[in-house]
Amino acid sequence: MNNNQQTGMRYPSIDQLADKTSSKYRLVMAVAKRALQIDETKKTYMEHPSNKKSIGLALEEIKADKILIR
Repeated sequence: MNNNQQTGMRYPSIDQLADKTSSKYRLVMAVAKRALQIDETKKTYMEHPSNKKSIGLALEEIKADKILIR
């Protein structure tokens, strides 16, 4: 179990993704939308994700530039 799982923190954090868009609101909305898509399709763009839950997977995809935020 890594440190993020022990504390309940998401990896990567929203602050680590701040450079992906000019607005944290836009980032949060993109994560929520992508997490819903993952829940519906059960598919992710990550080969070896660190997270199992859809929100964590969405965060990882954005950090890895698999998802672009408009």
